[in-house]
Amino acid sequence: MVEIASSALSAVVNPHGAELTHLRDGDGRELMTDADPAFWTGRAPILFPIVGALNGGVYRLDGSEYSLPQHGFARTLPFDVIEQDDARVRLRLTDNDATHAVYPFAFTLDVEHAIDGATLTTTVTVTNRGDRAMPASVGFHPAFAWPLPYGGERADHRIVFERDEPALLNRIVPGGLIGPADAASPLEGHKLALRDDLFAVNALVWSEIVSQSVRYGAPAAPQLRIDFPQTPMLGIWTKPGAAFVCVEPWHGIADPQGFAGEIWDKPGMLRFAPGEARSFAMAVTLEA
Repeated sequence: MVEIASSALSAVVNPHGAELTHLRDGDGRELMTDADPAFWTGRAPILFPIVGALNGGVYRLDGSEYSLPQHGFARTLPFDVIEQDDARVRLRLTDNDATHAVYPFAFTLDVEHAIDGATLTTTVTVTNRGDRAMPASVGFHPAFAWPLPYGGERADHRIVFERDEPALLNRIVPGGLIGPADAASPLEGHKLALRDDLFAVNALVWSEIVSQSVRYGAPAAPQLRIDFPQTPMLGIWTKPGAAFVCVEPWHGIADPQGFAGEIWDKPGMLRFAPGEARSFAMAVTLEA
């Protein structure tokens, strides 16, 4: 485990998956999931090279089929620590024989976690090291404590969006695939009041989101601001009764129900030219 800190925040990062496992305030209070195995043992996996599930568990590329698990393989593989100081760590995953079998591309995936005051920024940089175009999606999946450790009741917690969100939500259908965008939004103005029954079926999914920031917490208590300027899709998820809620900025999404196209046509899929690198950031700020 790697630890980084400022006077206001501290974080623990697991090189397996480059996953943030703990985020604590300056008094040591935990801001993330308890990872209770009765619900979900994940904490903040990095999603790459796909987000969500594939129809039938496979994608098609140039006439061949390849299998990938939901959210890809980055979360299951060891990263190398490339750089580290008191407040920053950068980790790297590079393609290898095992990844070539399911994703036949040469890539570098860098994940940097950096603390500056009361803000933790996670930056994911994807580089195409090959000589042909490469498809890839990136997503974040942090699970924050519900309730946060500041005295607010669980039922008082809400997520407040930066802007109006007029779009209907997408339903999750069997197999974890994306159904039509025909679900009425549960927002009241900019506010999503959190309650277990919202997640009785699965996640809330916005395949088009206007906001680039949300605030999470209870009124009149310290809150978390989550900024995600490069990711135009959002999922919010928990399991009823769990002590966490995930706020998941994505550039990519699960296959639509019945999808049978090539991976290039998968919603949110990006095309990386040979030698191209792109970065995606999520910042979490503790606001007192």
